[in-house]
Amino acid sequence: MAHIGQSTKRFEDLRFLTGTGRYVEDVDRPGQAWAHVVRSPHAHAVIRAIDVSEARAAPGVLTVLTADDIADLGSLPCLVRVAGDPPMVVPSRPALAGDRVRHVGEPVAFVVAETRRDAIAAAERVVVEYDTLPAVVDGPAALGDGAARLWDEAPDNLCFRFRAGDAEAVSAGFAQAAHTVSLRLVNNRLVIAPMETRAAIAEAGPDGLDLLCTAAGVHALRDQIADVFHLPRAQVRVSAPDVGGGFGIKNALYPEWVLLLRAAQRIGRPVKWVSERMEDFVSTAQGRDNVTEARLALDADGRFLALAVETVANLGAYASGFGPGCSTSAPATAMGGGYVIPAITMDVRGVFTNTVPIDAYRGAGKPEANYLIERLIDEAARRCGFDRIALRRQNLVHAFPYAKPLGTTIDCGTFAGHIDRVLAAADHAGFAARCAASEARGLRRGLGIACFLETARGAPDEGAEIRFESDGRVTLLIGTQSNGQGHETTYPQIAADRLGLPLEAFHYVQADTAQVRAGNGHGGARSMHQGGAALSEAMRRVIAKGTRIAAHLLQATETQVVFQDGRFVVQAVPERSIGVLEVAAAARDPANLPAGETPGLDTYVWNELALITFPNGCHVAEVEVDPDTGVVTLARYTASDDYGTAINPLLTIGQVQGGLAQGIGQALLEHTVYDPESGQLLSGSFSDYALPRADDLPLLSVRLDGVPTTANPLGVKGAGQAGAIAAPQTVMSAILDALGPLGVTELDMPATPERVWRAIQAARVG
Repeated sequence: MAHIGQSTKRFEDLRFLTGTGRYVEDVDRPGQAWAHVVRSPHAHAVIRAIDVSEARAAPGVLTVLTADDIADLGSLPCLVRVAGDPPMVVPSRPALAGDRVRHVGEPVAFVVAETRRDAIAAAERVVVEYDTLPAVVDGPAALGDGAARLWDEAPDNLCFRFRAGDAEAVSAGFAQAAHTVSLRLVNNRLVIAPMETRAAIAEAGPDGLDLLCTAAGVHALRDQIADVFHLPRAQVRVSAPDVGGGFGIKNALYPEWVLLLRAAQRIGRPVKWVSERMEDFVSTAQGRDNVTEARLALDADGRFLALAVETVANLGAYASGFGPGCSTSAPATAMGGGYVIPAITMDVRGVFTNTVPIDAYRGAGKPEANYLIERLIDEAARRCGFDRIALRRQNLVHAFPYAKPLGTTIDCGTFAGHIDRVLAAADHAGFAARCAASEARGLRRGLGIACFLETARGAPDEGAEIRFESDGRVTLLIGTQSNGQGHETTYPQIAADRLGLPLEAFHYVQADTAQVRAGNGHGGARSMHQGGAALSEAMRRVIAKGTRIAAHLLQATETQVVFQDGRFVVQAVPERSIGVLEVAAAARDPANLPAGETPGLDTYVWNELALITFPNGCHVAEVEVDPDTGVVTLARYTASDDYGTAINPLLTIGQVQGGLAQGIGQALLEHTVYDPESGQLLSGSFSDYALPRADDLPLLSVRLDGVPTTANPLGVKGAGQAGAIAAPQTVMSAILDALGPLGVTELDMPATPERVWRAIQAARVG
């Protein structure tokens, strides 16, 4: 039976739905203590003194850490260094602030006690004397004269300036253009709120450090922790149980991981910490937050000639692990979307502000790149008299491979075909009737259309190991990591398809540096492209070696034996055959092996695969807007997408729908707001920060029309980020289509009722 392409339900769901999942909060170590973090209440202040004497004397307290207690440790790393002129500024980021705090929520002390209650109570006895300083929270404002300065080494708050593209070619494109359009676009900052907050348990002993945490890339964290503690990698173990959502932000090394390990060293006992939700709001990395001036040049027939993009990217108080890449190298791969644009330039300034640091969040730069080109196309259609659908269709890439101006090469797809398919699936022909029905109820209806291009890879290269156990099971150890995607199901599907064994024969292992040799974890929709390719190569080697051993056992030549349906078969005499598990068992005994063959069928590979895949598609949204209240209702949403070969269509669509919900949330609801003077986070809880709920979403109809890629042996393209990349511009296109007859032509995300209502009133006055 073929397993690839089957919509098999997730094996994981049984434990998730019956409450038997195992998350960090479900784990307790014998003799464990609890930690609580003392955090800065100020966005910007000098620390004059910290008095922890009362806290240390409080009931149950085991230790209290301040900056002096970690002075021997290294800085939290910035993993992405941006080349530019002037050189990038990367200030030191200790796990505890010593002389100055730079955002609300920055850790200043770490209290460890017998119980969580004791730790919280003692933390309230820590006395910190602050001299508050002026704060700046807005990216463009941080570059202005007189803005508060965060770092002596960055006197103008500039972390880096990134430039890419051929400026002369772009200038030439605009010089010959018949039409030019420009927009100022805000990509709003987002609080990332997975179902599970961050949590960890640390242990320290003579053999080194052990951290169990809510992580999505344990090997990278192990390496970073080893560097911070000046230890060999072999003395650090990082593992993760079930993880309740990651979306990129759980890949980072956080101060709490370092503090837990130092505390465990100090007291000689396990130490546990679980973040409260409001604590997560001010301590976990946030996403997006940039302001862009974008210009598009077109000829008289609407052909795109050039794209110029200037961005101010708010990095927050520090250059976080992957943060600088989110506005530079990541969007560069997708800049211009799936369109033929001969010349493109990017000019990005990354700036420090007194806010929570920015890091990778679902799509990490690709949503921003796609948002700006799709908004520009709608604006060009409106201003210059083009049909917005025809304008897209004629400019989409039709011939492959296509080399984009900023360096990536798209290998395959049917970009324009998605437009036709999605319009049919969305019943575009019936929109006029639906529009009339909405107007009869006093509502304005709008239809939005937008394309998207993802550039999926994440970290290149991946490891996979296959182990044949004595009980007949086959263990798959992969260096990628699931935090909700369904890897426990999809990897066995690949293995079952290749080895001809039932799905139940496989046992999946991930996220433990003590068991999995190496890996690059989660991120960049990379798992099936990188991990699946590594697993495919490992199975190819298993079958090749198994064929040699089987030929010896069957007294045949290697060329006479073929592998089919889980068995090695002598072609000329089909009844002479042996199963793969039988070969694995026999291979443990050297007496059963041909000369020169090593014992065992177990196989490990580190597969080097750096190619990018290009998920793509076209989406259509319909909204109803109440012009009296500004309330926007998302009425319909339809997608036609290409993810290459779908290992499990059911799970692929589920991944896309999850991303769509997050992208829709950014377009309609989510907005991180800091007070511009004090730097306080005003949207610091779910009372003030709105996530989409079930009743905010219609049926999210996703159609898969995949063109297999040759970038990996499975033909897969990453699906994990696509929904969040496609949805924001699709929804905003629909809203602006509905509001156009009312005179509203500009609107930034999120399109909250107040914003929409104010835009309508301003248009009426104008």
